[in-house]
Amino acid sequence: MTDDILFRREGRIGIATLNRPQALNALNRAMCRAWHRQLLDWSLEPDIAAILIEGAGERAFCAGGDVVALHHAGRAGSPEWQGFFFDEYRMNQAISACAKPHVALIDGITMGGGVGLSIHGSFRVATERTRFAMPETGIGLIPDVGGTHALPRLPGEIGTWLALTGERLDGAACRAAGIATHFVPSSELAVLVERLAHSHESVEDVLATFDTDPGPDSVTPLRDGIDFHFGHDSVEDILASLDEGDDWARQQALTIRRMSPTSLKLSLLGVRAGRGDGIEACLRREFRMVSAIKAGHDFYEGVRAQLIDKDRNPHWRPETLAEVDVAPYLAEPPWGDLHFD
Repeated sequence: MTDDILFRREGRIGIATLNRPQALNALNRAMCRAWHRQLLDWSLEPDIAAILIEGAGERAFCAGGDVVALHHAGRAGSPEWQGFFFDEYRMNQAISACAKPHVALIDGITMGGGVGLSIHGSFRVATERTRFAMPETGIGLIPDVGGTHALPRLPGEIGTWLALTGERLDGAACRAAGIATHFVPSSELAVLVERLAHSHESVEDVLATFDTDPGPDSVTPLRDGIDFHFGHDSVEDILASLDEGDDWARQQALTIRRMSPTSLKLSLLGVRAGRGDGIEACLRREFRMVSAIKAGHDFYEGVRAQLIDKDRNPHWRPETLAEVDVAPYLAEPPWGDLHFD
């Protein structure tokens, strides 16, 4: 077991608390394995009516996987790289298959791995402190953790926009985009948990009672532009469309051009393929991609530029979209494909 994730019973619910507030509750492999086991155990307990996951502290639900540790593991050629993704993705699949209501309190920063911990479950509760993003194209990765399954199921082309740009959304925008199922002020979360644990009402009814109108959001006014420009099936065509658009569109193009060309190509491929695939197929494809990324350049360069040296000036290889060959990223890895029990 690990103290980085804590488990407790309260009334009729099981509660998991991500317990690395100093690291914004970033996931490590031990946390993934522990949560997977506990989730399966609680799913089989007849007196548990629902399962809830939260983050310790006020800043983050979960800022993602511990990518700096992955940077070091990948550089060293350690099997911890593929081991982490193997365990994380199997945990993501278990969340999606959970037979009991799964409530994630996405209060604070919710990015990357934190999205995988929440978006596949029954309910996602956002607050005024929520900051949601899938920023992987900026560090040479892809929107994984089942993101290529979840993002194309958001309304219109919101998922494509988020996958390519890494745009950050607040709680109101998450509600409008369908990422959050409910919005509850952070000051009411403790009472919400108490009611979920001890009320005789259904989980759905308790959540509905606490659900609050978050007010105007930043996504709705952009929907026409998002759906028009991001509906193309190549990154090049999306950029060409954005270049001919208004000031907002041209800013999106500038943002995309700062991202890893390889990550952009893989991310769009994954999101488009994920439209018709189940989560298991999406996770298997993502596992192939991240396995090949281990042997590449851009992830190490992206993490160096964004999180280690922090010069914010990555040098991608290849430098252009035209040079990217996606075929090696779709091949079965040397250590085999992802599989599920």
